Amino acid sequence: MSTKTQMILIVNAGSSSLKCSLFDVQGSEVGQHFRVKVANLKGPARLEIYDHSENSDGVLVDKETLDKEQLDVANNQAHANALKVILDWISKNTPQYEVAWVGHRVVHGGDRYSNPVIVDSQVLDFLETLVPLAPLHQPYNLKLIHLCREFLPECPQVACFDTAFHTSIPKVAQEFAIPRKYTEEGVRRYGFHGLSYEYILDKLGRLDAELAQKKLLVAHLGAGSSMSAIEQGKSRASTMGFTAVEGLPMGTRSGQLDPGVLLYLMQEKGMDAKALEQMLYKECGWYGVSGGIASEMLALKQSDDPNAKAAIDMFIYRIARESGSLAAALGGVDVMVFTGGVGENDADLRAAVVEQNAWLGMKIDSRRNQANEYLISADDSRVKIFAIPTNEEKMIARHTLKQLEASPCP
Repeated sequence: MSTKTQMILIVNAGSSSLKCSLFDVQGSEVGQHFRVKVANLKGPARLEIYDHSENSDGVLVDKETLDKEQLDVANNQAHANALKVILDWISKNTPQYEVAWVGHRVVHGGDRYSNPVIVDSQVLDFLETLVPLAPLHQPYNLKLIHLCREFLPECPQVACFDTAFHTSIPKVAQEFAIPRKYTEEGVRRYGFHGLSYEYILDKLGRLDAELAQKKLLVAHLGAGSSMSAIEQGKSRASTMGFTAVEGLPMGTRSGQLDPGVLLYLMQEKGMDAKALEQMLYKECGWYGVSGGIASEMLALKQSDDPNAKAAIDMFIYRIARESGSLAAALGGVDVMVFTGGVGENDADLRAAVVEQNAWLGMKIDSRRNQANEYLISADDSRVKIFAIPTNEEKMIARHTLKQLEASPCP
């Protein structure tokens, strides 16, 4: 019997990135040890490894550049080779650990999965049918499941879904005003970023259990952005819908768009489905509005071009506008939480949003906000406002642990 500490490996794959985290089991909780980020899998890729163990708080401990040849980009092997490098690093540098279980972020679970599930061939077959609903993420989520089955054949795998948290959204908020036959086929609002919202809800509950049960407006803001209305710990509405392209304008995704625009582009500009998909997912959002300056918020803020400012202003306006829509769905707001890469770190953007949301009873404390404290609202703000870093990987690890406790390995 192995004397090594058995660990949970968390895998989160994107089209050109790979993030992994290593957790141990501490009773009914999990503890993070390492986090790996591989960016630009089209090569050359940047691999960075951070120590998140006790008292380390995300210290960079190793980094490496992976060139196109090492990744074998030409033969579409970049994800496989990046994963091999990560597993080799774990084996070489942490010989006291062994990967025993794997948890995956899977963007879309459709209308079948409202909870995490242990992966088998039947599960994989169904998840493949959902690729058209999340073409930027689902194919790569599933690719890494297949790769882990190949590289770690003895390790049970758990799929955790970004859509699962939103299955509590009322039917009236789920459905589009389209022919009933399409609704019955599953064409409806699903909502995404659910793992992030779950983590924020849990974190807020640890800070103040009573507050977490109130009417919450949570903004997950980054290159992929969405907002969620939550009441008594349940999702009631989401800005994202049938796909992860709806809602707020994002790094390169359009967000909400009049369907008539698409009809116009098809009829007058001769664009087909592939061209529209390319535009909606890759050429719109902050990138499109800025005239191609950047799809990253920091780069936009550093630019003097008025189009960059226009992209930022539109993002802030849409966050504030969706705040009103979600407040209507809840019948009021007691708490607002900013999270995600932009929401957690951009104090100026938070302040601008809160200023436009003043009519909802929001008032920011400038000192707390600039210091990135948890509570950033003023003492006389009717709505409590928080900036809370999210940790989707930790949420996945918790779900993986629960699944394995319910269905232990033989």
